[in-house]
Amino acid sequence: MAYVITDSCIACGTCIDECPVGAISEGDIYKIDPEKCSSCGTCADVCPSEAIVEG
Repeated sequence: MAYVITDSCIACGTCIDECPVGAISEGDIYKIDPEKCSSCGTCADVCPSEAIVEG
């Protein structure tokens, strides 16, 4: 199941460089493209605000 970014996102950019498939896009709250997400969990592991959860 693809990961999702919640409203707790502080748009710090930590996750975007960690995604091996480029599924994360920038914005006020970052977004994960569920079609690209490989569900590896790397983004969730590095998120300082714990805003990334399994969807």
